Amino acid sequence: MTDRLITHLRHVDLAVPDLARQQDFYTGTWGLAEEHADTGITFLAAEGSPEQYVVRLRQAADKRIDLIAFGAATPADVDTLAGRLAAAGSTLVHEPRALDTPGGGYGFRFFDNEGRTIEISADVATRGHRRIEEGESVPVRLSHVVINSADPEGTRAFYERHLGFRLSDTLMHPRMGEMMYFLRINAWHHSLAIARGPHPSLHHASFELRGLDEYMRGTGRLLRAGVEKIWGPGRHLAGHNTFSYFLDPHGNTVEYTTELELVDEDSWHPQLHDFSKPEVSDQWGTANAMNEFVARKSFNDPDKGLFVAPPV
Repeated sequence: MTDRLITHLRHVDLAVPDLARQQDFYTGTWGLAEEHADTGITFLAAEGSPEQYVVRLRQAADKRIDLIAFGAATPADVDTLAGRLAAAGSTLVHEPRALDTPGGGYGFRFFDNEGRTIEISADVATRGHRRIEEGESVPVRLSHVVINSADPEGTRAFYERHLGFRLSDTLMHPRMGEMMYFLRINAWHHSLAIARGPHPSLHHASFELRGLDEYMRGTGRLLRAGVEKIWGPGRHLAGHNTFSYFLDPHGNTVEYTTELELVDEDSWHPQLHDFSKPEVSDQWGTANAMNEFVARKSFNDPDKGLFVAPPV
């Protein structure tokens, strides 16, 4: 198995047709802070995170995922990963180099097996951040990103083989088979998950809140603001985290969560969870039922213009 050289999730970058509307939602409603801005681009930080930004918004004609970014410990690890991917036949968007995004650093970009752009970087400067106080219902950090995949088995294999991700758990359905793979890159139960879907797209981006009280306060604040809730509040079995899913102004699913499980990697054994059992989807039984209509909300629009790399 590939050595684990990726350390953590950094940020998710989204292209949207109405930048001003999206920015207003993420800063005025969701609770992120504008940290940097340029023409047609806004970088949004989580108040409790040392990452320069956790979401980048870009004005564009088409809505899509622009980028998912991960961190590495050293520039040498960045070089090693770039070399391995290139040798395996993956297409690099650019070779490792100094980055000109906020915080700088050293990194490279490449296309995964379904054409998503992925960045891996090291030596990015940390930002001044603060401890989120009791009762503050704003995100502490970006918890995880879930992607839709038309080939979830192939996508899982790509991230395990080339990037060192490990399987934590799998969701399955008696009629539909395996439907979601939870992958970890550190002790958090998952930083990336892969959902079976009709096309490559964002399933959801999840943001960690301080604790249960702050999570519920945030959920209530979004409901009072009239933001469309898809599913929740509840607590999943896989990952043990709480969930409240909402739609942003462009129809992307975003989640408030807390208490994502930290696993003992020396003893952890992946489990196969049957989500047709209500207690698997929601241990508490407080969320609205998961059904095909709820699931379809997170299929999202197909990402357009993706370069499809050869399978590796």
